[in-house]
Amino acid sequence: MTRVDGGVTAPKGYSASGVIAGIKPSGKKKDCALIVSETTASAAGMFTQNVMKAPPVMWDAAVCATGKARAIFINSGNANAATGEKGVADVCTTAELLAKALAASPQEICICSTGVIGVPLPMDRIAKGIEECAAELSPTGSPDAAVAIMTTDTVPKEVAFEIPLSRGSIRMGAIAKGSGMIAPNMATMICAITTDAAIAPDLLQSALRDAVQVSFNCICIDNDMSTSDTVLCLANGQADAVEIVPGSEDYTTFATALTDLCRHMARELVMDGEGATKFVEIAVEGTATDDQAKTVARSIAFSQLCKTAFFGQDPNWGRFVCAAGYSGVQFEPADLALWLDNVQLVAGGTPTGYREEDAAAVMKQREFRIRLRLGNGPGKAVFWTSDLSDGYVRINADYRS
Repeated sequence: MTRVDGGVTAPKGYSASGVIAGIKPSGKKKDCALIVSETTASAAGMFTQNVMKAPPVMWDAAVCATGKARAIFINSGNANAATGEKGVADVCTTAELLAKALAASPQEICICSTGVIGVPLPMDRIAKGIEECAAELSPTGSPDAAVAIMTTDTVPKEVAFEIPLSRGSIRMGAIAKGSGMIAPNMATMICAITTDAAIAPDLLQSALRDAVQVSFNCICIDNDMSTSDTVLCLANGQADAVEIVPGSEDYTTFATALTDLCRHMARELVMDGEGATKFVEIAVEGTATDDQAKTVARSIAFSQLCKTAFFGQDPNWGRFVCAAGYSGVQFEPADLALWLDNVQLVAGGTPTGYREEDAAAVMKQREFRIRLRLGNGPGKAVFWTSDLSDGYVRINADYRS
């Protein structure tokens, strides 16, 4: 596939906008975003597994259950989570206001909110944001939408690709936000994906579920799962291309492209992790199953001692093998081998004759890879994480101020 400009408005039949509604404390930053398809689209979604789901998450799950949607509205600065019946009513009101502005049904509108938990939505400002977003919709509005959904993000996150099929080509675009409260179990942030492919809702849901499993469910910044995690995908069928059907080569192409797009966005989230100075790939192999490999990789990615070692650029590999050992996956210590990039530190469960300065040089890089081999099984997995810095503590100590 080929990267193209345009984000969520790169596919045919989409417009977007991002405006300042005064929801964020400064009142000077974009905080409302709107993405609209010209026609009703197939809709799919993946959502947080936090018991404290925000009302917008439950609303979107109901919309996606119908398989159809026209638009995605996202406000930042307020998560509308733990807000009780008022929060539920505010989601309904938001959907009704959007439906009126877009001449659509409320049940065709997906709604996401991100920001501080436990504070009711300022509905007068939400109404203002909806009115201005609808007025400023543009086929080049993706960058504004990408900025409007940011909270502690330091950079906007958007991407788009063109993908050839057996007849014609399609496009996919995405915007995402996420910098903290990032831990796997779907979806670890908010991401809106658009495509002009023609694909049935159930098939789109299947492709999205598989893509999320190896992308947004394989990242960690701080081990905290948000109340508002959401990934939404709309497919409006506006491309001049063959319809994607189950079992076809075109479906394989589509699913692979969707996975690559999600992995791209997942990487962007980790690279922009709160206070992060390192991007660390943890690759585990040799287990009996892929799930076992993922469990070991996640254990290392979650370890606060490992993450502080990343920040300190300390090749203290004992922390890495320790985290593997308490992961719950059984393996023979004598089979364990470990590398930092191409420097092998451990073989047969004991240290090699590596040079400490070579290992330290690897960890001084902005990005590096930890590779563990635990045996001869076919299982393998890749997990992405960041370091834990003093910057992370400062950002979250001051989050509401």
